[in-house]
Amino acid sequence: MDYTQGTEERKQQRAKKMMLWFGIISLGMSFAGLTSAYVVSKERPDWLTDFEIPQAFYISLAVIILSSATMHWAKKSIQAEKNSMGMIALVSTFVLGCAFVWLQFTGFSEIIANGYYFTGSESTITTSFIYLVVLLHIAHIAAGLISLLVVIYNHYKLKYINGKTVGVELAATFWHFVDILWVYLFLFFYFYR
Repeated sequence: MDYTQGTEERKQQRAKKMMLWFGIISLGMSFAGLTSAYVVSKERPDWLTDFEIPQAFYISLAVIILSSATMHWAKKSIQAEKNSMGMIALVSTFVLGCAFVWLQFTGFSEIIANGYYFTGSESTITTSFIYLVVLLHIAHIAAGLISLLVVIYNHYKLKYINGKTVGVELAATFWHFVDILWVYLFLFFYFYR
């Protein structure tokens, strides 16, 4: 297929999607590097072997998976020009994303209540890694929430009609990426303690 063919609009859409995929790949590599460092650091003598994942992280896993389903529903509804259904699904995704962030901070509170801190004399390399990785993921969820707000606004202004849904497609791809990333991180921390 010749990617130089097509209208200017189609070329811009392909370029935007390609830039998003380059970003996703580099973010994936960053998290792969962090989890690799976690594996190497596990050999340290001061590594916590009895660390338990906070209950809020389990709940947040279900919430983020559900948000991925609502985002898929939003994209399909908007592409089918079912505007009110698309708006309900977008707002649901946004609310679930906010609930996910709240649950992450609830999880941090549980970690602190168990006596583990991010920095200071009471911190450990184990909890420092977990805080770092989770906070970095939350930053990407925040970026996803901002993109969702833009999509909600544009959808309200009826900008995604007549097949012009690239904004929704980009937001959905990024949202699914951060969701899959959390599933990976959760499973990594669950199985590799």
